[in-house]
Amino acid sequence: THSTPHPISGETAPVTMGHEFSGVVEALGEGITDLEVGDHVVVEPYIVRDDVETGPGNKDYHLSKDMNFIGLAGRGGGLAEKIAVKRRWVHKISKDIPLDEAALIEPLTVGYHAVERAGGIKDGDVAIIGGAGPIGLLTAAVLKAQGATVIMSELSSLRRQKALDAGVADYALSPAEVDVVEEVKKLTDGCGADVAFECTSVNVVLDTLFDAIKPQGVIVVVSIWGEPAQLDMQKLVLKEVDLRGTIAYVNNHPDTIKLVESGKINLKPFITGKIALENLIDEGFDTLINRNETAVKILVTTDPERLDNAH
Repeated sequence: THSTPHPISGETAPVTMGHEFSGVVEALGEGITDLEVGDHVVVEPYIVRDDVETGPGNKDYHLSKDMNFIGLAGRGGGLAEKIAVKRRWVHKISKDIPLDEAALIEPLTVGYHAVERAGGIKDGDVAIIGGAGPIGLLTAAVLKAQGATVIMSELSSLRRQKALDAGVADYALSPAEVDVVEEVKKLTDGCGADVAFECTSVNVVLDTLFDAIKPQGVIVVVSIWGEPAQLDMQKLVLKEVDLRGTIAYVNNHPDTIKLVESGKINLKPFITGKIALENLIDEGFDTLINRNETAVKILVTTDPERLDNAH
């Protein structure tokens, strides 16, 4: 807040925003030999305490006390022209991936971790996603890359079409026009979906997923809820459904980057606009607040040369 500093960064608001970003290495700290000036990188934007173990086998540093994010709790941010980041949180990417697309690797990794929390995907598994916002779409991209059949449930016709056009959904259903549960059963020979992902923080969507999931299926709650949810516990009990939470990511960036570098995931369809930094308030936030249906990810740049095809 403005008056209370973050316990790790020591900074108070205002801070430089931006936790989803890519960049080019301009300088290296002493002793760093596995990166070079000019390398393209993305940042895993964690702020954690110095005594937290963050090695490659760790599975819970993202749940450590007072964890927060660069761009939300200080230490610079993606909207700065330059930022210093600890080596641990910097991930090299192929120069074949455009930097604008690479900025989406952070939210894509949220989707990757959500799929991991579901217990992984077998080729041919059927997944249903409630909500085709940015995280729902990117979770769908991970599922498709891993061989799942994806059913998207979304009220907005524009977002449903985006899911289909981007190739991340096999079916896009409107809960206002069809009985989503019945449609899922038709598509699964009456069994129900193998896994489900709640990406809306809307109670009726969670209820639908409980009805659409197969017995002993897994529901992963990806969205961050602002208020308590109601749950029909009998459905969880009688169907032996696993309900799991997921937050952010933990040692998932390397595998997510491999999916993009291999060509299994195309991030280009999810960039719906590019704006200059000075237009962030008037064009960026206004679009996200007032024309949310048409926007997936709006990229902000300090480099005018990167504004090609901007809108």
